[in-house]
Amino acid sequence: MFSLRSVRRRAARTTAVGALAVATCATLMTGSAGAIVNGTDSTERYPFMATIPESAPKHGVHDGNCGASLIDPRWVLTAAHCVRGDGLELEGTVRIGSAHRKSGGTVRAIERTVVHPGFVSGDGTSANKHDIALVRLDRPVTEKPVRIAERAGRPGTPTRILGFGTTSDTELTWPARMQQLDTRRGAVGECAPGYADRTRLCTISRVPRAMACFGDSGGPQLQKGRGGRWELVGVTSGPGAPDVACSAGPGLYANVPAYADWIRTTIKRSR
Repeated sequence: MFSLRSVRRRAARTTAVGALAVATCATLMTGSAGAIVNGTDSTERYPFMATIPESAPKHGVHDGNCGASLIDPRWVLTAAHCVRGDGLELEGTVRIGSAHRKSGGTVRAIERTVVHPGFVSGDGTSANKHDIALVRLDRPVTEKPVRIAERAGRPGTPTRILGFGTTSDTELTWPARMQQLDTRRGAVGECAPGYADRTRLCTISRVPRAMACFGDSGGPQLQKGRGGRWELVGVTSGPGAPDVACSAGPGLYANVPAYADWIRTTIKRSR
């Protein structure tokens, strides 16, 4: 996530950018990949893609969001820092299955959230740990959930990230349409020391000067599985190195297959 502390350090570069970054971070508590900065409009349907509207009024932000993935007719998976952050206020709804940030798809109320018990928020010089959370909807939806991959592909495996976050490193520019970016699984050493590990995937853009950013946190990282179908492998968590602009990358993603047992157990207990 782009923590307030790390963003404030970046703020010293320019007052305007700094003020914007603080507001942005508080609102979205997003990961490291723009609405995707230098991504493109989505080219296919992603019925499992979800958005969680949220704000941070004390930081002057009133129109933010996080991403999420539908993994069960009544559950979406997102980043823990998207539902537990400084001054963060969820609007209480989730939009599922739309290629547009503010319209379409199915809207459901949030019944409750479950944050991974090991979640620890990063401080700008360290990465989030166990940055994953489940959100239970008040009623099931008819959109098709995404399958969780059995395991993340090896370094070099092609992946794709989705989001509705800002498309600019220096200002809040929300896209009306969902953005996508082709990426790849990075090696542990391609992220800063202490960032990537068994539970956190280093992610590298396959497009120059592009990656997730404010507002993309919680969104999916996908890889192709059997039959060429998209499978969920990661959740946008934050930058893969300290003090970098979104587009400079790398990105860090919670390794969803590593949490498959916790996800299944949590959902089963709540049925």
